[in-house]
Amino acid sequence: MRRPFLRHRTAVDILPSPNIWYYPGAYEVENSAQDADGEIWRVLGEECGWAGKDVLDVGCGDGFHLPRFAETARSVIGVEPHPPLVHRARERVAGMSGVRVLHGAAQRIPLADASVDLVHARTAYFFGPGCEPGLREADRVLRPGGVLVIVDLDVTHEPYGRWMRADLPDYDPPGVERFFVKEGFDCRRVETRWAFDDAAGAEKVLKIEFSPAVAAKATEEVLRRNALGGAVTFPVGYRVHWRRKPTGLVVPGHSVSSSAVSDSTSPSTP
Repeated sequence: MRRPFLRHRTAVDILPSPNIWYYPGAYEVENSAQDADGEIWRVLGEECGWAGKDVLDVGCGDGFHLPRFAETARSVIGVEPHPPLVHRARERVAGMSGVRVLHGAAQRIPLADASVDLVHARTAYFFGPGCEPGLREADRVLRPGGVLVIVDLDVTHEPYGRWMRADLPDYDPPGVERFFVKEGFDCRRVETRWAFDDAAGAEKVLKIEFSPAVAAKATEEVLRRNALGGAVTFPVGYRVHWRRKPTGLVVPGHSVSSSAVSDSTSPSTP
């Protein structure tokens, strides 16, 4: 669960992500374990295919998902606010044609207007009310007919959601759902499976995701679920939110219309 972007204030502020920023090695294990059966990728392909298109991954971290998009996309751009992760992402995609990584934030994406077909953000910045500046920026860089897709954890799904709620008692899942509906997004809930080679890998990841007390309880529960040892798995739910930028006139007052208005402080050139 990465949270590298802070809510918009008077400037673009960045809130350190407590997991990938400080434990990139453990987060690599987590990325490798997530969505073991490719369910998120399947839903993304059904709702916003990217073959032959220009893709932007906002909050790309160390670039883990960039090669997957690059398999079929025309071009892929990762944007990340933390310089060490920018460096790691550039190392990951070095030598890959049509892939580049830029330093920047969701609130000020360093791309020209109408320059990409798909904006993808996975567990980065877009957590409901407060992310409107990022939504406006995504609409600014999208071409007409392009899609903004946000992949976030489903905090109502057990057991991972219960662990999250223990650490985030003020998080309001129904309120987040209402926010995205108001902003014109469709949603699909996706159940995935996280799969680790062994208990040590699962424990390492849980320790960077949760407070010590919650991580200890989560680890105990996971080990009970996998009492026979060997590979360790547990279910994790996600929400895939997406909306398409209109290709023509928008009815005044429509939620996408208000979001599509460019922020006057946003850059218009790379």
